[in-house]
Amino acid sequence: MSGHSKWATTKHKKAAIDSKRGKIFTKVIKEITVAARIGGGDPEGNARLRTVIQKAKEANMPADNIKKAIQKGTGELPGVSYEEAVFEGYGPGGVAIIATIMTDNRNRTVPEIRHIFGKHGGNMGEAGCVSWMFDKKGYIVVEGGKVDEEKLMNIIVEAGAEDMRRDSDNFEVITTPGDLEKVKKMIEDEGIAVALSEVTMLPRTYMELDDKSAMQVLRLIEALEDNDDVQNVYSNINVRDEVLENI
Repeated sequence: MSGHSKWATTKHKKAAIDSKRGKIFTKVIKEITVAARIGGGDPEGNARLRTVIQKAKEANMPADNIKKAIQKGTGELPGVSYEEAVFEGYGPGGVAIIATIMTDNRNRTVPEIRHIFGKHGGNMGEAGCVSWMFDKKGYIVVEGGKVDEEKLMNIIVEAGAEDMRRDSDNFEVITTPGDLEKVKKMIEDEGIAVALSEVTMLPRTYMELDDKSAMQVLRLIEALEDNDDVQNVYSNINVRDEVLENI
């Protein structure tokens, strides 16, 4: 079974492909606008905004788009007001799924998400039904063949990371959400490349399904991610490498 790192980097690569078609821009603009509205338009004093600006740059978003999204969040330009929400539910085989939402019309979004769950063999549940199975964490992936394990461990301990795990290909560094940037910077300052860095919802345990059920879950996740109001989707499914290769 593949580790979380392979699943996470596969999703990251898919997002990079989607960004070339402009599909990710709308979602990132929403994140920037909300982050600026909540914490102000200066990324130096707004960690959430700073993180999403980096995400926008990775998606090759033009600087002018980023600036306008910030100005809409701070009120310097007129813009839409977005509401944040978290929807929880179950996929095929009882897999836990969390979808984070930003919407300008909750009455439209709720039935859309409920329909997607039902269409793909799942069901949307009540608030809190699966969130207890996850922890919000900072998450960093470093490719295993590019760094000495002891060296990386010494760096992340000094940086204040919570844990480091090893799967077949990668090192996974776990931090508190607030320490993510600091730990990432200390790793990169030592000349070590970071393959992936994000605040995510890490499952406490993983579910293993047969390949058919796993593909059903992946289709559900993809359908949720294709909805314009869905920002992120998290699941506790553990996917075989061969299934991932079919995505």
